[in-house]
Amino acid sequence: MSAIISRLEILADIHALENELLAFERKYGIRSETFYAAYISGEEPENDSWVLDFSEWASIYKTWLARQAEYRDKIQRIQEKRPGLTGLVRVAA
Repeated sequence: MSAIISRLEILADIHALENELLAFERKYGIRSETFYAAYISGEEPENDSWVLDFSEWASIYKTWLARQAEYRDKIQRIQEKRPGLTGLVRVAA
């Protein structure tokens, strides 16, 4: 049961992070993956007032990537035991 809870917690985190990323994408008109690639390559914000937003956005995106990797690892371990959707699908009450 703890594997289920953990997987569901990770999924909830992913959704919450995606909502935060979407807010930045709407504000700046660019997808997070495009922003992040430019950010880690060292591009500077055009406007000094964007520095804190860009730092936060990059941090959220990096956390989102990590949580995605955790989720994939958990799913892979479950599917090694039971291929397909068996054991994966849970209906929220």
